[in-house]
Amino acid sequence: MPRMSAIEAAFCRAAPWTVISQRVLLPWALDGHVIYGEVLEVGAGSGAMAEAAARRFPETSITVTDVDAAMVAVARARLVPVPNLRVQAADMTSLPFATDRFDAVMSNLMLHHVICWRDGAAEALRVLKPGGVLLGYDLTNTLLARFVHHADRSPHRMVSVEELVEGLAAAGFTGVNVREAARDHLMRFRAYKPTSRSGHVRGSM
Repeated sequence: MPRMSAIEAAFCRAAPWTVISQRVLLPWALDGHVIYGEVLEVGAGSGAMAEAAARRFPETSITVTDVDAAMVAVARARLVPVPNLRVQAADMTSLPFATDRFDAVMSNLMLHHVICWRDGAAEALRVLKPGGVLLGYDLTNTLLARFVHHADRSPHRMVSVEELVEGLAAAGFTGVNVREAARDHLMRFRAYKPTSRSGHVRGSM
């Protein structure tokens, strides 16, 4: 899993992005979903959204991860005052966590950085408890998104809505729901780990 470019890293640390991500994007990504128990955020960057989630759901224990050591350091510094958060380095395609551990896995604006994102989806499914949910949002595969990422030379693999639906289902998720927004430049997704061989889940989007 590649590290983000210097431009993106600076953007993630900027105060305006923190405000937007916490006040606008987190509620939109959750879409009314209440996280509880143990939650994992993969590719959390500076930890802005995890911080807002931890304060919104104080009874939840959130593990914040990123593959970029610089972002891990930034997140650790930011999240020191938040008691229900822990930060560690981790690659989404090879997560250092036990199978069936988490009630939810969150992925916010980072899946396009995971070149082997299907491996990441398989890992998310593995670490989720039966009935657990993968949720978050990402860019869609648009001309604008491709141009911006080629311009800043950040490693990426843009994913279309159809490809994400197919990939999550192929990984073993059920109740897969992906919705476009912002004139189709963003997509919000939710998918569940089956609780049984029949594919029953706790809820749907």
